Amino acid sequence: MEATRAGKKVAAIIVAGGSSTRMGGTDKLTLDLCGRTVLSRTLQAFEDCGSIDHVILVASKARASEYAAIISREGFSKVKKVCTGGKRRQDSVAAGLSALGGCDYVIVHDAARPFVTQEMMEAAIGAVAETGVAIAAVPVIDTIKMAHDDGTVASTIPRHKLWAVQTPQIFDTELLKKAHATITDDVTDDASMAERLGSRVKLFTGSYDNIKITMPTDISVAAALWQRRKQQRQEQKA
Repeated sequence: MEATRAGKKVAAIIVAGGSSTRMGGTDKLTLDLCGRTVLSRTLQAFEDCGSIDHVILVASKARASEYAAIISREGFSKVKKVCTGGKRRQDSVAAGLSALGGCDYVIVHDAARPFVTQEMMEAAIGAVAETGVAIAAVPVIDTIKMAHDDGTVASTIPRHKLWAVQTPQIFDTELLKKAHATITDDVTDDASMAERLGSRVKLFTGSYDNIKITMPTDISVAAALWQRRKQQRQEQKA
């Protein structure tokens, strides 16, 4: 049955096409996170979310068959296709858009963020109607310095208006397709493309736990976070 929100169909593109360079070549998505792979943890959140109709996973050519095997073995029925990405992240998202099929809204999410929750996805879907673009973010808590090229401080940036951006990010599907057709130079995220088209981007609250596994030390942090989440759920059921 198609998932809808106020009559809108919602799909997701999960980007898993990175080369894991900062992991020393070890595929971070197949690392064990408390008994399951990082990729499985991420996919499970989308599988369990009733508002998500279907998922496209975008992988590198070298990893696509391995990820497809994980999907088959674990029975992720919402993943309709594993497609091959490109050199840049935005090329991978564009490949996912080409494979997407019909939907009103599309969530773009990093496969290396396994702490995404159904609540975040619902918040995304609730926020997107206002502007056509909504992104998860958290207020910056560190002091931020602007530096000169010689490594000395140029200025201290007031942080009260600064937000650290995460995924999931959600878009009106046609708007995101237009952005990818129009913006061809490098960007850091899809929301930046929408900004350059003049779109207003709505922030919704992410989570400080919603980390992206990038460095070798991150998997240990993730394991501790997962154990804490498990304990909290057990306490809630007690």
